[in-house]
Amino acid sequence: MPNLVLPTRAIQVINKSIHLFHHRGFHTVGVDRIVKECEITKATFYNFFHSKERFIEICLIVQKERLKEKVVSIVEYGQDASVKEKLKQLYFLHTDVEGLYYLLFKAIFETKLTYSKAYQVATKYRTWLINEIYSQLIKLKNDTTFQDAKLFLYMIEGAIIQHLSSYGADNRESCWNMISNVFL
Repeated sequence: MPNLVLPTRAIQVINKSIHLFHHRGFHTVGVDRIVKECEITKATFYNFFHSKERFIEICLIVQKERLKEKVVSIVEYGQDASVKEKLKQLYFLHTDVEGLYYLLFKAIFETKLTYSKAYQVATKYRTWLINEIYSQLIKLKNDTTFQDAKLFLYMIEGAIIQHLSSYGADNRESCWNMISNVFL
């Protein structure tokens, strides 16, 4: 997608809606709720975004770009950090259920059948992330495979699911210890 240029007010609507989608889900937050919470008219909403499907796609693109910036910051600009430390930072960035990745993770489950373009945004991010993980893992062990990077991501997502199913208990540190024993 070419660069997304939106007016300030549209960005405010996106930011508020990202929060709503994050905490309430894509199907339970409708256009009526968005316009009410954001204090805009439906006409303004449709003028900016054209449809709920397009709006969800834009929200995920914005979230994906924010997350990619953080990942690049960790892997490219963290010169003082070891590869193991970078992988740990990536792990904790992505397993934070209040963080940026959670909405993309949630989108994989909630948008596939109804908002296919939004789903593609989430899955393309996962593919990009697997490549970033692989580029770090290969620095540790030159016999690392792409499957290892996929497994690392699956363990990240398993930690999210475990956290959600354990009524808010934060087991991310123990999950990280297991991951580091497997990969590092």
